[in-house]
Amino acid sequence: MTREFRTVGVVGMGTMGAGIAEVFARNGLRVIVAEVDEDAIARGRAHVETSTRRAIERGKLTDEAAAELFDRITTTTSLADFTDVDLVVEAVPENLELKASVFAELDKVVRPDVILASNTSSLSVTELSVRTGRPGKVIGMHFFNPAPVLKLVEVVRTVVTEPDVVDDLHRFAESVGKVPVVIGDRAGFIANALLFGYLNHAARMYESRYASREDLDAAMRYGCGYPMGPLALLDLIGLDTAYEILDTMYRQSRNQMHAPTPMLKQMITAGLLGRKSGRGFYTYESPHSSKIVPDAETPTGTVPENVAVREVARVGVVGTGTMASGIVEVLAKAGLDVIVRGRSGSKVEASIAGIRKSLDKAVVRGRISEEDRDAALGRITGTTRLEDFADVDLVIEAVAEELDVKRAVFAALDEICKPGAILATTTSSLPVVECAAATSRPSDVIGLHFFNPAPVMKLVEIVSTITTAPDVAATALALCERLGKVPVSCRDRAGFIVNALLFPYLNDAVKMLEAHYATADDIDAAMKTGCALPMGPFELLDVVGLDVSLAIERSLYQEFRQSGFAPAPLLEHLVTAGRLGRKVGHGFRDYNGR
Repeated sequence: MTREFRTVGVVGMGTMGAGIAEVFARNGLRVIVAEVDEDAIARGRAHVETSTRRAIERGKLTDEAAAELFDRITTTTSLADFTDVDLVVEAVPENLELKASVFAELDKVVRPDVILASNTSSLSVTELSVRTGRPGKVIGMHFFNPAPVLKLVEVVRTVVTEPDVVDDLHRFAESVGKVPVVIGDRAGFIANALLFGYLNHAARMYESRYASREDLDAAMRYGCGYPMGPLALLDLIGLDTAYEILDTMYRQSRNQMHAPTPMLKQMITAGLLGRKSGRGFYTYESPHSSKIVPDAETPTGTVPENVAVREVARVGVVGTGTMASGIVEVLAKAGLDVIVRGRSGSKVEASIAGIRKSLDKAVVRGRISEEDRDAALGRITGTTRLEDFADVDLVIEAVAEELDVKRAVFAALDEICKPGAILATTTSSLPVVECAAATSRPSDVIGLHFFNPAPVMKLVEIVSTITTAPDVAATALALCERLGKVPVSCRDRAGFIVNALLFPYLNDAVKMLEAHYATADDIDAAMKTGCALPMGPFELLDVVGLDVSLAIERSLYQEFRQSGFAPAPLLEHLVTAGRLGRKVGHGFRDYNGR
């Protein structure tokens, strides 16, 4: 017989507990919320008031509905008031002993048939269940922050959770407008297990001064379409909370990717907890504010003031593929004269025809005028001879991702191009310094990694080697600004910023699927719904191409030699079997007939 949940108890009225109570009250349920004292209750009510006020301002809630919502919420400082509830959701801080003591007390108070659920994001639900006399009725119900907005709920069953408890809670989560995924009890569950390895890796990058906090965050926002950058997200979550989740995951997995980077502990000790303390990786206007204010690390401008920028008026592009053609279009629209070089006249003609087609579409959509289109096309010249690059100010190489091919191109350009001309590569994973070493002017060589499609994607990773001259890097930054792009600067190592953060996360998702912990559909749903990502990991892998993904993961493993970077065997097997993703009709999913 299916349980009915009319009155729900919530233990804890912090950010998560208040949000969960609001979700239940919005859906017509009577809610009793317990906190340690009246001050904590007042803070919890303030959380709900702020959340509902935002919902009213956005037209998601009426004043009348908000008033009714508050009428359904009763507060207390005693768990003894939970005698008549049909379900309890615990949302106290992430401390096993604290949660266990709450469960032990609840077990004595509520009816024998009542389900006890924990909102833990990383602790063992099994450990909590055995502290009660009803382990079969204990389950995880992990909401995501902010609970009134995010749809995902991870329903975490233990090895002894009764099947009807799982079914009833799954139906209940759907009834309050959530998207539930049912999973087993392991540290991090789906979303946090994948998310926090990525966040920890980003914090390590910042700790090593590989890239600035602004560039790390911009890279993932503009390169992957993520709603927030990793360091800003850590500030939102709270560095103390993030540390506890990572530490719990590491103790269970012993995966070095989950070992909290030392900087997190240092920041926590110094009281830099993120938004809630007013300062974390960034500085905020006040505690709990979302408004970032300038501090000592805030950049004053993109291009350094003390470095002279080289003039760039004529640009050569080597290559006629999709990426090369997109870069030519971007350059020509920005008013630069461009020479595109292909291996044959037909390839050059096809590239320019593709650019013309793209510009025609832009005219139809009202993004550019016919005059601007014609002017852009008039700036493009085709050639099959590298010798025609003799007087260009910058060359951008965009040939196949094969190091020997790129080195040969750079060696030839070194002989042809005038002194002072900048030589750039668009490689996404190969060492830029290898291209520089093929020339007699390594200080003039830099990486300019555009993202595909170049006319649409805003991000460009500017990759300096140990020999790149400061004015070359400054010129690259100035050029990207002229092109209307968002430049981020980093040093020359495998994956740069985006791929180095993205592909270990994708690899972890494959390992999770390989372990039969969750289905590809549930993992994708968890990351899209729980973390607001534009695509789930398996959707993205199939779009990128499993062979391309495997090559990038191999390059990362070769560079860093960490076991967490080793490509998942399942990915290697799928590539061997020819299941390369959408481009061949099947990868993690089948696309034939779609």
